[in-house]
Amino acid sequence: MLKRLLAGLAVGTALTTVALPASAAVDNDLPVRWNSGGAVWSTNLDAFSTFIDSGDVTDRGLASGLARSGWTSEEVRTGLSKTYSVDLVGVSRFLYSDNGVKFLKNATRSYFPYWTMNTYAVQALRSAIIADSVDGSISSAGIMAALPTDFRLADTCNTYDGKQNICAEGRCQGEAQCTSLLSWYVFLPACIQANQMADAVAAPRQAAPAPMPVEPIRGLW
Repeated sequence: MLKRLLAGLAVGTALTTVALPASAAVDNDLPVRWNSGGAVWSTNLDAFSTFIDSGDVTDRGLASGLARSGWTSEEVRTGLSKTYSVDLVGVSRFLYSDNGVKFLKNATRSYFPYWTMNTYAVQALRSAIIADSVDGSISSAGIMAALPTDFRLADTCNTYDGKQNICAEGRCQGEAQCTSLLSWYVFLPACIQANQMADAVAAPRQAAPAPMPVEPIRGLW
């Protein structure tokens, strides 16, 4: 089911899968810190990498996230590792456009840098997406690994409710699929591929108008 939804959302999807890149950002060992009330449980990159590589769940935060994702563990695993072909310039152009900034603000509703929260959320997520796009492809796993700092999913004292806005409107069913962090991650790269802004087709050059016939200049006399 998830494969059909993703295929319908983005065209030109590569069918290969990838593990978390080894070149993860130095300050991002904890891409998800599950923040509920005053409690925080951190899930590191190794736990996600193990899950993507083998399907084994070795972290209780990840186990809870999978249970609340609205998808089966195997569907999430497939979605996190799926790659999408993109154009770096097209992705950058979209993410720096007015619509792109709106997209990024909407995408960081409850998920943002751990310490600065939503102050630099747009910049942080944008940098991760662009960094993962450099080689012409993106994936949820690649974006996660490229985050410039630790991120938290915040559910705190009515300020943040721990719900994310899924970019694939109409393609999720039920609250879990339409608000959970792992469902958000699964759909994110497909939405980026669908919204990247291609170069405008250069307008064909028009032939220069024929020169006007030269007439002798009449004097004033």
